[in-house]
Amino acid sequence: MSTGSGLALYDVTVRHHGPLGPITAVDGVSLDVPQGTTVGLVGESGSGKSTLARAVVGLAPLCAGRITVSGREYGGRRVADRRRLGQQVQLVFQDPDTALDPRMTVRQSLAESAGAFVRLDRRSRDQRIGGLLDLVGLDTGCADRLPRQLSGGQRQRVAVARALAVDPAVLIADEVTSALDVSVRAALLTMLRDLQRRMGFAMLFISHDLAAVRHVSDAVAVMYLGRIVEIAAAESLLSGPRHPYTRTLLSAVPSLHAGRRPAGEPLLAGEVPDPAAPPAGCRFHPRCPVGPDRHPGRDVCAVRDPQREATGRPHRAACHFPYGTDDRPPEARHVPPDGDGDRTPRTPEDLPS
Repeated sequence: MSTGSGLALYDVTVRHHGPLGPITAVDGVSLDVPQGTTVGLVGESGSGKSTLARAVVGLAPLCAGRITVSGREYGGRRVADRRRLGQQVQLVFQDPDTALDPRMTVRQSLAESAGAFVRLDRRSRDQRIGGLLDLVGLDTGCADRLPRQLSGGQRQRVAVARALAVDPAVLIADEVTSALDVSVRAALLTMLRDLQRRMGFAMLFISHDLAAVRHVSDAVAVMYLGRIVEIAAAESLLSGPRHPYTRTLLSAVPSLHAGRRPAGEPLLAGEVPDPAAPPAGCRFHPRCPVGPDRHPGRDVCAVRDPQREATGRPHRAACHFPYGTDDRPPEARHVPPDGDGDRTPRTPEDLPS
């Protein structure tokens, strides 16, 4: 875990109070987003992605753990701490229609977001606002328009400009492309990647869209029921996932060649368990295509938490069997047996890290 610039989360836990008691929405998450890089965060609805984003910006109080930005911890509840955190971390929401005040012009929204603007004279303030609009590819004529006079893509660009007005160290993009058309989505993703190269901020990119995640991310973290179950460099994880949940997410991606797709693990079945009463052992085992319900002899999945040994497995996978139905690593699957013809079954502890 890095302790330098960028965003670092250490064993972060967030709980909500539900009708039947406390619900752990984020459970002991550790994550590192170095300066100038993007980490994509994926998972089903209800996995805790947005709650984690809210915790980073101070909208969801931590029950445990800590968060640092550029090496500095912002864990206090004081107004001054929250103000300093807001200058360092900015969140771009999923729906720009609700993020922008419909009664305020773009100029007013941008000026309000950057408190330093109020100390500038009008000419200097207009120049700064024009520079922000140019930064996100908008004409300065948009400055005096209301949100309803802009397209969805333009509104989302305004939301990005507002977030960048304070020159944050960290940008959190929470499903920022989900409400946009495909062509507009691609342009926004390219813009975000270009802005990051120019400005150097760390970005946590939260999305259901695996294609979008691949396009912008240097690394990808997979979240399930409040925990990170796999994390690795983007191409490594997406081309060779080690957790069965990641594999089922990838297999669910629509494809024009689905009819010719090789037979593999089944699509994800069942519903996410109740976070107020998560399953014992591996939280994914009741839905797992390579777990004890389909492969007798893997009862360990139902009784022992794989999260404890995750750091020693490929991709830090929270899985006792990170190689699927064959629990040997690929390089060991074609090794000739010993002279007596016997092959001793490998246990999870025997697998290389």
